[in-house]
Amino acid sequence: MSKATQTEPLLTVTEDAARQVGIVRSKEPENADKTLRVFVEEGGCSGLQYGMVFDEKRDDDHALEFFGETVLVDHFSADYLRGAVVDYHDGLNDAGFKIRNPNAKQSCGCGNSFET
Repeated sequence: MSKATQTEPLLTVTEDAARQVGIVRSKEPENADKTLRVFVEEGGCSGLQYGMVFDEKRDDDHALEFFGETVLVDHFSADYLRGAVVDYHDGLNDAGFKIRNPNAKQSCGCGNSFET
């Protein structure tokens, strides 16, 4: 489990990532009223993997606001994501959302799977 302290922010979303969330939502009318959920689940080649999906808010979710976008994190994922940064890169070889997680001891080459 996470060695992060409770004083670290639960999660940070950069301005570039928040802007891209809005762009993606605007291109998907079925998600117009939904909120981005960032989560951790078992799986992947390192034991845990990140996921992102547009979803409805649940009663026990953390709801965080970044640059006009709300991001949901469930309690299970919160321990693994505490202190992590969600960013977006738009380069030729490295485009997409990236999560930098200080709790990950080891990450897979794909960047979506990690071990704590």
